[in-house]
Amino acid sequence: MSESALKLEVIDQVAWLTINRPQALNAVNGELHTSLSRVFIDLGERRDIKAIVLTGAGKAFCAGGDIEWMRDAVRNPEQFEIVTWEAKRIVYAMLDCEIPIVGRINGDAVGLGATLALLCDITVMNDTARIGDPHVKVGLNAADGGGFLWPQMIGYGRARELLLTGDLLSAKEAVQLGAIGHALPENEIDAKVDTIVGKLRHGATKAIRWTKAGYTIPLRQLAHGHMDAGTAYECLTNLTTDHAEAIEAFAAKRKPTFTGQ
Repeated sequence: MSESALKLEVIDQVAWLTINRPQALNAVNGELHTSLSRVFIDLGERRDIKAIVLTGAGKAFCAGGDIEWMRDAVRNPEQFEIVTWEAKRIVYAMLDCEIPIVGRINGDAVGLGATLALLCDITVMNDTARIGDPHVKVGLNAADGGGFLWPQMIGYGRARELLLTGDLLSAKEAVQLGAIGHALPENEIDAKVDTIVGKLRHGATKAIRWTKAGYTIPLRQLAHGHMDAGTAYECLTNLTTDHAEAIEAFAAKRKPTFTGQ
């Protein structure tokens, strides 16, 4: 995976996963999505790894869906069915993985990027970055996990507003609301991540793993109750005129004109 859209390196019992499309602000394309749907299953089986660090190359953590990938899904809706199946695997696998996942959120975490950040067990975010789920702004249902994760992380009151408007939070706001653990200047992120990883590496591995297995039970139950319906709705919104309009507007760098169709 070293030259792919998702880089994996294991050093001193720590798996470093880097979303590796910096030229596209780490926007998710087909290759990356497929890799994300499999990697946490593969890592979760290993007994030689005590922590996973998930981060992004370049300026962004993950800027959401790649525009050309979304265009392909509009042209080929049957392919989008595979995408939604993979989306479920990503959420289930990150929650099922007993190895603690540390999110090194080096830049903006948007859409699926926000979901990945929320699925991490411990998060350290660049204090100039933003996070949020703007699926509705591209005419899609928020179905890749955000629909159940945001209310659990920050409460229904604010989560409903954010999901319905697609507005983004600053890192400071995200910490205040409990979505993110730490917001630090860029030059302090690595030291904080290293400190956290050190505690996990030198801790009681089985106790740590099984503590995660316990506290994720409610989230796993919610995920299995939400994802099938959510991804079905996303398949429907993928077919709408509004979604196609949003994609073309984004590509043309103009505001979309939604008609409700």
